[in-house]
Amino acid sequence: MSIAVSGNYYGAGSGVDGYAAKFIPAIWSGKLQEKFYPSTCLSEIANSDWAGEIKDQGDKVEIRTVPNITISDYQKGMTLATQVPAAAMIELLIDKGKYFNLVVDDVDAIQSDLRLMDMFSTDAAEQMKISIETMVLDGIVAKLSSATTQSGNASSQNMGNAAGAKSANIALGATGAPVAITKANVLDVIVDTGQVLDEQNAPESNRWVVIPPWMAALIKKSDLKDASLSGDGTSLLRNGRIGSIDRYNLFVNNNLKVTTTDGAFSNVAHILFGCKQAICFASQFTKMETMRAQTTFGNIIRGVQVFGYEVTKADALGRLYAYKG
Repeated sequence: MSIAVSGNYYGAGSGVDGYAAKFIPAIWSGKLQEKFYPSTCLSEIANSDWAGEIKDQGDKVEIRTVPNITISDYQKGMTLATQVPAAAMIELLIDKGKYFNLVVDDVDAIQSDLRLMDMFSTDAAEQMKISIETMVLDGIVAKLSSATTQSGNASSQNMGNAAGAKSANIALGATGAPVAITKANVLDVIVDTGQVLDEQNAPESNRWVVIPPWMAALIKKSDLKDASLSGDGTSLLRNGRIGSIDRYNLFVNNNLKVTTTDGAFSNVAHILFGCKQAICFASQFTKMETMRAQTTFGNIIRGVQVFGYEVTKADALGRLYAYKG
């Protein structure tokens, strides 16, 4: 009877019986090669106060806004006009979802002493976070480019090459005419975006800007030189924060929307900036379960995460359309 054996063999030396060749067994290492993930910042730039109120995909959260109170001139003896404040409602629809569904084969589990289910679950959670953030950042750009944001279309003054609610002369880039950013002007451009928010009376606290890696490199090569000069001497954190400039917290992110070709320009980034009050985001793992597979020998791990996002203050959110000059 012949027995099939899988594995690796040495070649036998001259004059040595082939059966004497050395069999090299496979060794399953208990050490794991580290995996790198893009940094994520969604929890830092969006308001997630409503995350605990969602239960499943299809839920809707009604968000009340603060009404505008009218201030009128007063003259002695006049009859006072009465205002009944009316607050607009913003609907946060939890209408999106992502899932993973994988199987840990019993053979793999036996051959490896790694805790495969924990390892795969951790990787799935990281990949889920990256996938959702990429979708949300892309969706925010789409909302800014349309007149359908629930908070109005004030964002039209926070983008383009005539930005600024009062000045209307700040260049933030437009299709066919993006802003060229170099180490000589990168700080000036960031300060210009701050002026755009100032002209909208946006809060000075909780401001942020999400930049691509090449822009972060230009900042580090600029007159700023190192993160400690920008008010943050700590090392790069997992959320991608690299420091502070002009009241902004800066986040490096590789998930920003990029237009690969725009006429003569290539790899133009849609760089977002604003205040935390500008975006609401709610997300929740609604199901996470393990079970025995029906069609193979192994354990299934699967999970679903539902989420939704909305631009709640368009005048506190803007876009810089730029490329590396």
